Amino acid sequence: MLAVALLGALVLALPVPARRSEDVVEGTSRSEGRQAALAIVSRFADTLVDPCLLVDHRGTIMHRNGAAGQQFGVAAPGTQIALGLRWPALGAAIAAVRETGAPASAEIHLTVPNETWYALSVMPLPEGSGVPAGVLVITLRDLTPEKRIDALRTDFIANASHELRTPLTSLMGFIDTLLGPAARDAAARERFLGIMRQQATRMSKLIDDLLSLSRIEMRQHMRPTDSVDLARLLADVRDGLETQAEQAGVAVALDIGVVPATVTGDRDELYEVFENLLENAIKYGGDGGRVELVLGRATRHGYDLVVSVEDHGPGIAAEHVPRLTERFYRVDADQSRKKKGTGLGLAIVKHIVARHRGVLTIRSTPGVGTKVEVLFPR
Repeated sequence: MLAVALLGALVLALPVPARRSEDVVEGTSRSEGRQAALAIVSRFADTLVDPCLLVDHRGTIMHRNGAAGQQFGVAAPGTQIALGLRWPALGAAIAAVRETGAPASAEIHLTVPNETWYALSVMPLPEGSGVPAGVLVITLRDLTPEKRIDALRTDFIANASHELRTPLTSLMGFIDTLLGPAARDAAARERFLGIMRQQATRMSKLIDDLLSLSRIEMRQHMRPTDSVDLARLLADVRDGLETQAEQAGVAVALDIGVVPATVTGDRDELYEVFENLLENAIKYGGDGGRVELVLGRATRHGYDLVVSVEDHGPGIAAEHVPRLTERFYRVDADQSRKKKGTGLGLAIVKHIVARHRGVLTIRSTPGVGTKVEVLFPR
């Protein structure tokens, strides 16, 4: 709306063409003035980042800026706006402006080829300074990123509430039982307290992950500045999960192919990355009995080192792989909860890797296994 208002102010500021006594000359002067005014308005529209269209009193597109050409190629100059952009909300807004002379706005929701939203604004250009009567300025602002963020926020709150409510409901149920029927049952009390401890631990882990994710997102734009020895860090991660791997019957093979291997980063955050990845490989890919943790030279242009975590478990179907780093996304929710997963581990990994200006890739083949790689820039 601000851009349209500026266009209107620009038109009012245009010089009025000098009037001459001869009708023919006067008509020529007016025509030239209109063309000059429209040329200036068109050039101003071309400077706008958002799509902008100029439409005459017949509904014909007179001009479109570069953004409109890229996003709405069918809306070419000389085309009827109703044919170029078949949007009922746009037609209604234009009709309202024609009837009242006041600006109108609407929201456009498109589903093809991709789901997008636009804030539509239609405003008449002020008559005067030689501008033809009935010219409308149509601008569109892309709302898609905002809509997606709102959807993510809503989903996040719903998922977090659900994940916390489930163990909390279980705790409340056991507390009521211990205060009532099982108050004098020592065996039941011991068993219920053990389950309650598990549920409390699950809630604590979820809250820790939520706080970790929030902290990382707040510092997303700040690249770490410390030096981290990746070889030493990976050995520490392997040692820290040794007991868990033994209990799962999984052998973790550490292969350090680059020495020294120093990167710029935050050691605690990188430890969290590889702890999450190795723990996932042990939990969900441990059926293969072996997990490889490898540090080597990256082959991708612009990157120096790569760390891979590969298991030989059941693998993951292709349709799930692109969504694995989404918050609370689980291939098998029941299995994940049984293994004490919060659904936030890979989301945390993704954000930490992005903060380190690295790249995270996940490749998986059902029946073969899963390989996750983290590439570090030069």
